[in-house]
Amino acid sequence: MESAEIVAGVINPDVIKTTTMTPPEDIPRHNFVNALVAGGVAGMVVDIALFPIDTVKTRLQSGRGFWRAGGFKGIYKGLAPAAAGSAPTAALFFCAYENFKKLFCDLSGCTKNSPYIHMASASSAEVLACLIRVPVEIAKQRRQALGTKSQNGALQILWTAYKTEGLRKGLYRGFGSTIMREIPFSLIQFPLWEFFKLQWEPMTGIQSTPFSVALCGAVAGGISAGLTTPLDVVKTRIMLAEQNSVIKKLSIPKVMASIYREKGITGLFAGFVPRVMWITLGGAFFFGFYDLTSRMLAAQS
Repeated sequence: MESAEIVAGVINPDVIKTTTMTPPEDIPRHNFVNALVAGGVAGMVVDIALFPIDTVKTRLQSGRGFWRAGGFKGIYKGLAPAAAGSAPTAALFFCAYENFKKLFCDLSGCTKNSPYIHMASASSAEVLACLIRVPVEIAKQRRQALGTKSQNGALQILWTAYKTEGLRKGLYRGFGSTIMREIPFSLIQFPLWEFFKLQWEPMTGIQSTPFSVALCGAVAGGISAGLTTPLDVVKTRIMLAEQNSVIKKLSIPKVMASIYREKGITGLFAGFVPRVMWITLGGAFFFGFYDLTSRMLAAQS
Protein backbone atom coordinates (compact mmCIF):
# COMPACT_ATOMS: atom_id res chain seq x y z
CA MET A 1 0.00 0.00 0.00
CA GLU A 2 -0.63 11.19 1.13
CA SER A 3 0.15 14.85 1.59
CA ALA A 4 3.31 15.34 3.58
CA GLU A 5 2.12 18.83 4.50
CA ILE A 6 -1.01 17.39 6.09
CA VAL A 7 1.05 14.86 8.02
CA ALA A 8 3.33 17.57 9.28
CA GLY A 9 0.34 19.71 10.16
CA VAL A 10 -1.06 17.21 12.64
CA ILE A 11 2.17 16.62 14.51
CA ASN A 12 2.49 18.45 17.83
CA PRO A 13 5.65 20.60 17.74
CA ASP A 14 6.58 19.36 21.23
CA VAL A 15 6.40 15.78 19.98
CA ILE A 16 8.65 16.62 17.03
CA LYS A 17 11.13 18.29 19.33
CA THR A 18 11.37 15.31 21.66
CA THR A 19 11.24 12.53 19.09
CA THR A 20 13.53 13.76 16.32
CA MET A 21 16.66 14.19 18.40
CA THR A 22 17.52 10.51 17.99
CA PRO A 23 18.15 9.29 14.43
CA PRO A 24 15.74 6.56 13.29
CA GLU A 25 18.60 4.05 13.00
CA ASP A 26 19.23 4.38 16.75
CA ILE A 27 15.61 3.80 17.77
CA PRO A 28 14.89 0.16 18.79
CA ARG A 29 11.52 0.18 17.05
CA HIS A 30 11.75 -2.92 14.84
CA ASN A 31 9.91 -5.18 17.21
CA PHE A 32 6.63 -7.01 17.00
CA VAL A 33 4.46 -4.75 19.16
CA ASN A 34 5.70 -1.45 17.68
CA ALA A 35 5.24 -2.66 14.11
CA LEU A 36 1.79 -4.06 14.97
CA VAL A 37 0.47 -0.85 16.54
CA ALA A 38 2.19 1.60 14.18
CA GLY A 39 1.10 -0.32 11.08
CA GLY A 40 -2.49 -0.57 12.33
CA VAL A 41 -2.71 3.16 13.06
CA ALA A 42 -1.20 4.06 9.68
CA GLY A 43 -3.50 1.75 7.73
CA MET A 44 -6.65 2.98 9.47
CA VAL A 45 -5.80 6.67 8.90
CA VAL A 46 -5.10 6.16 5.20
CA ASP A 47 -8.14 4.07 4.32
CA ILE A 48 -10.64 6.27 6.13
CA ALA A 49 -9.21 9.65 5.10
CA LEU A 50 -8.76 8.80 1.42
CA PHE A 51 -11.69 6.45 0.85
CA PRO A 52 -13.61 8.70 -1.63
CA ILE A 53 -10.62 8.79 -4.00
CA ASP A 54 -10.42 5.00 -3.87
CA THR A 55 -14.13 4.75 -4.74
CA VAL A 56 -13.69 6.99 -7.80
CA LYS A 57 -10.70 4.90 -8.91
CA THR A 58 -12.64 1.63 -8.55
CA ARG A 59 -15.62 2.96 -10.52
CA LEU A 60 -13.39 4.24 -13.32
CA GLN A 61 -11.86 0.75 -13.61
CA SER A 62 -15.19 -1.10 -13.48
CA GLY A 63 -16.28 -2.89 -16.64
CA ARG A 64 -19.74 -1.30 -16.20
CA GLY A 65 -18.30 2.18 -16.70
CA PHE A 66 -17.94 5.04 -14.23
CA TRP A 67 -21.51 6.37 -14.28
CA ARG A 68 -23.26 2.98 -14.29
CA ALA A 69 -21.04 1.92 -11.40
CA GLY A 70 -22.34 4.86 -9.37
CA GLY A 71 -20.49 7.96 -10.55
CA PHE A 72 -20.06 10.35 -7.64
CA LYS A 73 -23.07 9.01 -5.72
CA GLY A 74 -22.64 6.99 -2.55
CA ILE A 75 -18.96 7.84 -2.46
CA TYR A 76 -18.56 6.23 0.98
CA LYS A 77 -20.16 2.89 0.07
CA GLY A 78 -17.81 0.14 1.21
CA LEU A 79 -16.19 2.21 3.95
CA ALA A 80 -17.17 -0.22 6.72
CA PRO A 81 -15.28 -3.27 5.38
CA ALA A 82 -12.34 -1.05 4.38
CA ALA A 83 -12.13 0.46 7.87
CA ALA A 84 -12.52 -2.93 9.57
CA GLY A 85 -9.83 -4.54 7.42
CA SER A 86 -7.31 -1.71 7.15
CA ALA A 87 -5.76 -1.93 10.62
CA PRO A 88 -5.19 -5.72 10.72
CA THR A 89 -3.95 -5.77 7.12
CA ALA A 90 -1.42 -2.96 7.64
CA ALA A 91 -0.41 -4.31 11.06
CA LEU A 92 0.23 -7.78 9.64
CA PHE A 93 2.17 -6.31 6.72
CA PHE A 94 4.53 -4.19 8.82
CA CYS A 95 5.07 -6.91 11.43
CA ALA A 96 6.02 -9.29 8.64
CA TYR A 97 8.10 -6.68 6.79
CA GLU A 98 10.25 -5.73 9.78
CA ASN A 99 10.74 -9.34 10.86
CA PHE A 100 11.47 -10.58 7.34
CA LYS A 101 14.14 -7.87 7.02
CA LYS A 102 15.86 -9.18 10.13
CA LEU A 103 15.48 -12.81 9.02
CA PHE A 104 16.81 -12.22 5.50
CA CYS A 105 19.71 -10.14 6.83
CA ASP A 106 20.68 -12.98 9.16
CA LEU A 107 20.37 -15.60 6.42
CA SER A 108 22.15 -13.70 3.66
CA GLY A 109 24.66 -11.63 5.60
CA CYS A 110 23.50 -8.50 3.73
CA THR A 111 23.04 -5.18 5.50
CA LYS A 112 19.55 -3.94 6.37
CA ASN A 113 19.95 -1.18 3.75
CA SER A 114 20.31 -3.64 0.87
CA PRO A 115 17.57 -3.08 -1.76
CA TYR A 116 17.38 -6.86 -2.23
CA ILE A 117 16.49 -7.28 1.43
CA HIS A 118 13.78 -4.61 1.09
CA MET A 119 12.36 -6.24 -2.06
CA ALA A 120 12.30 -9.74 -0.62
CA SER A 121 10.85 -8.59 2.70
CA ALA A 122 8.13 -6.42 1.17
CA SER A 123 7.10 -9.12 -1.32
CA SER A 124 6.89 -11.81 1.37
CA ALA A 125 4.94 -9.51 3.68
CA GLU A 126 2.48 -8.63 0.89
CA VAL A 127 1.62 -12.30 0.33
CA LEU A 128 0.74 -12.68 4.02
CA ALA A 129 -1.21 -9.40 4.13
CA CYS A 130 -3.29 -10.48 1.13
CA LEU A 131 -4.84 -13.24 3.24
CA ILE A 132 -6.78 -10.42 4.90
CA ARG A 133 -6.71 -7.85 2.09
CA VAL A 134 -8.41 -9.92 -0.64
CA PRO A 135 -11.71 -10.68 1.17
CA VAL A 136 -11.80 -7.06 2.36
CA GLU A 137 -11.29 -5.86 -1.23
CA ILE A 138 -14.05 -8.20 -2.47
CA ALA A 139 -16.56 -6.71 -0.02
CA LYS A 140 -15.37 -3.12 -0.44
CA GLN A 141 -15.25 -3.02 -4.23
CA ARG A 142 -18.60 -4.72 -4.69
CA ARG A 143 -20.14 -2.14 -2.38
CA GLN A 144 -18.36 0.63 -4.29
CA ALA A 145 -19.09 -0.36 -7.86
CA LEU A 146 -22.12 -2.66 -8.15
CA GLY A 147 -24.71 -0.03 -7.23
CA THR A 148 -28.18 -1.44 -6.60
CA LYS A 149 -26.85 -4.96 -7.19
CA SER A 150 -24.95 -4.79 -3.92
CA GLN A 151 -27.24 -3.55 -1.18
CA ASN A 152 -26.09 -6.28 1.23
CA GLY A 153 -23.64 -5.59 4.03
CA ALA A 154 -20.00 -6.64 3.84
CA LEU A 155 -20.45 -9.87 5.79
CA GLN A 156 -23.43 -10.84 3.64
CA ILE A 157 -21.40 -10.19 0.47
CA LEU A 158 -18.57 -12.40 1.71
CA TRP A 159 -20.92 -15.15 2.92
CA THR A 160 -22.75 -15.15 -0.43
CA ALA A 161 -19.45 -15.31 -2.32
CA TYR A 162 -18.31 -18.25 -0.20
CA LYS A 163 -21.65 -20.08 -0.35
CA THR A 164 -22.13 -19.73 -4.12
CA GLU A 165 -18.54 -19.88 -5.40
CA GLY A 166 -16.46 -21.44 -2.64
CA LEU A 167 -13.30 -20.32 -0.88
CA ARG A 168 -10.84 -19.98 -3.76
CA LYS A 169 -13.20 -18.76 -6.52
CA GLY A 170 -15.47 -16.74 -4.26
CA LEU A 171 -13.96 -15.41 -1.05
CA TYR A 172 -10.44 -15.30 -2.53
CA ARG A 173 -11.33 -14.50 -6.12
CA GLY A 174 -8.64 -12.25 -7.54
CA PHE A 175 -6.00 -13.45 -5.07
CA GLY A 176 -3.56 -14.18 -7.89
CA SER A 177 -4.18 -10.84 -9.63
CA THR A 178 -3.87 -9.02 -6.29
CA ILE A 179 -0.52 -10.69 -5.64
CA MET A 180 0.55 -9.82 -9.20
CA ARG A 181 -0.28 -6.18 -8.44
CA GLU A 182 1.10 -6.00 -4.91
CA ILE A 183 4.46 -7.70 -5.45
CA PRO A 184 5.61 -5.48 -8.37
CA PHE A 185 4.25 -2.48 -6.47
CA SER A 186 6.26 -3.42 -3.37
CA LEU A 187 9.36 -4.23 -5.41
CA ILE A 188 9.31 -0.61 -6.59
CA GLN A 189 7.89 1.25 -3.59
CA PHE A 190 9.83 -0.10 -0.63
CA PRO A 191 13.36 0.02 -2.07
CA LEU A 192 12.60 3.57 -3.26
CA TRP A 193 11.21 4.57 0.16
CA GLU A 194 14.18 3.09 2.02
CA PHE A 195 16.61 4.68 -0.48
CA PHE A 196 15.00 8.12 -0.21
CA LYS A 197 15.09 7.90 3.60
CA LEU A 198 18.75 6.90 3.52
CA GLN A 199 19.65 9.79 1.19
CA TRP A 200 17.53 12.42 2.96
CA GLU A 201 20.07 13.65 5.53
CA PRO A 202 23.17 13.52 3.25
CA MET A 203 21.30 15.36 0.49
CA THR A 204 19.46 17.96 2.59
CA GLY A 205 21.61 18.26 5.71
CA ILE A 206 18.39 17.99 7.75
CA GLN A 207 17.84 15.22 10.27
CA SER A 208 15.16 12.66 9.43
CA THR A 209 11.71 13.37 10.92
CA PRO A 210 8.20 11.92 10.42
CA PHE A 211 7.68 14.72 7.89
CA SER A 212 10.68 13.65 5.78
CA VAL A 213 9.66 9.98 6.03
CA ALA A 214 6.17 10.97 4.86
CA LEU A 215 7.58 12.92 1.92
CA CYS A 216 9.75 9.96 0.90
CA GLY A 217 6.73 7.68 1.13
CA ALA A 218 4.62 10.00 -1.01
CA VAL A 219 7.17 10.13 -3.84
CA ALA A 220 7.85 6.37 -3.73
CA GLY A 221 4.11 5.61 -3.64
CA GLY A 222 3.24 7.89 -6.54
CA ILE A 223 5.91 6.39 -8.80
CA SER A 224 4.89 2.83 -7.91
CA ALA A 225 1.18 3.52 -8.34
CA GLY A 226 1.60 4.94 -11.83
CA LEU A 227 3.70 2.05 -13.08
CA THR A 228 1.41 -0.68 -11.72
CA THR A 229 -1.98 0.80 -12.73
CA PRO A 230 -2.65 -1.86 -15.46
CA LEU A 231 -2.28 -4.62 -12.87
CA ASP A 232 -4.72 -2.79 -10.61
CA VAL A 233 -7.25 -2.54 -13.45
CA VAL A 234 -7.01 -6.31 -14.06
CA LYS A 235 -7.49 -7.03 -10.35
CA THR A 236 -10.57 -4.79 -10.18
CA ARG A 237 -12.17 -6.34 -13.28
CA ILE A 238 -11.70 -9.89 -11.92
CA MET A 239 -13.10 -9.04 -8.48
CA LEU A 240 -16.17 -7.29 -9.92
CA ALA A 241 -16.96 -9.90 -12.59
CA GLU A 242 -20.37 -11.60 -12.47
CA GLN A 243 -20.42 -15.26 -11.40
CA ASN A 244 -20.88 -16.55 -14.98
CA SER A 245 -18.70 -13.89 -16.60
CA VAL A 246 -16.13 -14.87 -19.24
CA ILE A 247 -13.52 -12.83 -17.35
CA LYS A 248 -13.62 -15.36 -14.49
CA LYS A 249 -12.42 -18.08 -16.87
CA LEU A 250 -9.56 -16.07 -18.37
CA SER A 251 -5.97 -15.99 -17.19
CA ILE A 252 -4.54 -12.67 -15.98
CA PRO A 253 -2.62 -11.96 -19.24
CA LYS A 254 -5.78 -12.70 -21.24
CA VAL A 255 -7.84 -10.34 -19.08
CA MET A 256 -5.23 -7.63 -19.73
CA ALA A 257 -5.32 -8.37 -23.47
CA SER A 258 -9.14 -8.24 -23.43
CA ILE A 259 -9.11 -4.81 -21.76
CA TYR A 260 -6.56 -3.57 -24.29
CA ARG A 261 -8.67 -4.80 -27.24
CA GLU A 262 -11.77 -3.22 -25.75
CA LYS A 263 -10.43 0.23 -24.77
CA GLY A 264 -6.78 0.37 -25.78
CA ILE A 265 -4.04 1.82 -23.62
CA THR A 266 -6.52 4.16 -21.91
CA GLY A 267 -8.41 1.11 -20.65
CA LEU A 268 -5.28 -0.37 -19.09
CA PHE A 269 -4.56 2.93 -17.35
CA ALA A 270 -8.16 3.63 -16.27
CA GLY A 271 -8.20 5.39 -12.93
CA PHE A 272 -4.56 6.45 -13.30
CA VAL A 273 -5.02 9.95 -11.85
CA PRO A 274 -7.08 9.01 -8.77
CA ARG A 275 -4.87 5.96 -8.14
CA VAL A 276 -1.65 7.99 -8.23
CA MET A 277 -3.27 10.76 -6.17
CA TRP A 278 -4.66 8.26 -3.65
CA ILE A 279 -1.40 6.37 -3.18
CA THR A 280 0.76 9.51 -3.16
CA LEU A 281 -1.36 10.98 -0.39
CA GLY A 282 -1.71 7.56 1.19
CA GLY A 283 2.06 7.03 1.14
CA ALA A 284 2.61 10.25 3.05
CA PHE A 285 -0.05 9.44 5.64
CA PHE A 286 0.92 5.78 5.86
CA PHE A 287 4.67 6.12 6.24
CA GLY A 288 4.46 9.40 8.14
CA PHE A 289 2.08 8.06 10.77
CA TYR A 290 3.96 4.75 10.89
CA ASP A 291 7.22 6.55 11.63
CA LEU A 292 5.63 8.97 14.11
CA THR A 293 3.82 6.20 16.00
CA SER A 294 7.00 4.07 16.05
CA ARG A 295 9.02 6.94 17.51
CA MET A 296 6.40 7.67 20.17
CA LEU A 297 6.16 4.00 21.18
CA ALA A 298 9.94 3.70 21.33
CA ALA A 299 10.19 6.87 23.45
CA GLN A 300 7.58 5.54 25.89
CA SER A 301 9.26 2.17 26.21
